[in-house]
Amino acid sequence: MQFNEIVEKLKQGQSGVIDFNIKKNPVILTAASLEKAKENDISFLDNHSQLKLKSLIKTSKASALLLPAYDDFIIEIVNQVSVDWILLKEPKIAFAETLEFLYPSEIEKEGIHKSAVIGKNVKIGPEVSIGANVYIGDNTEIGAGSIVHAGVVIYKEVRIGAKNLIHANSVIHSGSTLGDECVINANAVIGGEGFGFVPTSKGWKKMPQVGIVILKNKVEVGSGSTIDRPSVGETIIGEDTKIDNLVQIGHGVTIGKGCAMAAQVGIAGGAQIGDLVILAGQVGVSNRVKIGDRVIASSKTGIVSNIESGKVVSGFPAIPNKLWLRCSANFKKLPEIAKAIRQLNSRNSR
Repeated sequence: MQFNEIVEKLKQGQSGVIDFNIKKNPVILTAASLEKAKENDISFLDNHSQLKLKSLIKTSKASALLLPAYDDFIIEIVNQVSVDWILLKEPKIAFAETLEFLYPSEIEKEGIHKSAVIGKNVKIGPEVSIGANVYIGDNTEIGAGSIVHAGVVIYKEVRIGAKNLIHANSVIHSGSTLGDECVINANAVIGGEGFGFVPTSKGWKKMPQVGIVILKNKVEVGSGSTIDRPSVGETIIGEDTKIDNLVQIGHGVTIGKGCAMAAQVGIAGGAQIGDLVILAGQVGVSNRVKIGDRVIASSKTGIVSNIESGKVVSGFPAIPNKLWLRCSANFKKLPEIAKAIRQLNSRNSR
């Protein structure tokens, strides 16, 4: 793809093209990081790149660059080199769009593999691809353009919308509902039993889990992640929410729109999470906690009580991020502080 073609495509995207300079109009074959880019590669710097990384522009062998528009240092450098460039409001979004241009998704050949097992009264829309050794239970519906890869198990009475992508060996339990354009990555489990047991004098009494899981449109679920169904009612994941690998979402949880959850997040049953919430890696959320809109929790935060909208929290138990930073800066000083306190107490006791 010629560089000028990329420019024209980006003008129609979401990245906000401000300016561009086509000097050689190279053929762009691949994308790479600034450090490893070579001829015919395109690379990028985002709005938060450090000065050391920006300086690599001088020596990079990339044929073209996607750059932040409002950085005087970068503009001064690119005007001294022969590389072609585009200045953008959102260069990271532009890089994502460029990757889509250079590496278009391979659409599976439509049709149903002869080894697939399909139950009674199953409705399969047009242009659906069903891979080898897939099992689909009775009374299930799969919408137009969906792709179900090899080894997927879909239980009975599941509703799957249009243009879903379900990767190998995933399991979708009975009664689950997926909207349109969802992505379920390999080995994820949607709608498995919630962890419900009642203690009795004779041991644990299992609480039947007869609720369902609902994924709204454009939800993505990472490999090995699990979303449990409740004893009654629904576990709901809001539209455009993105869930990383190895995330556990408990029974009866409600998650809003546009959230992002990194690897190893654990959310206990009944928690309610608002819109546009970001939970970094290994965040833990206690049962029935309410988290407001636009909350951000840094890695390993333990959320054990309600969090108001717009807060940024860290630590265990969760406290405001700025307070956590001040506290953590003093952790290594604790032995000295403790020693000083003992000395003061010793002097005061004389």
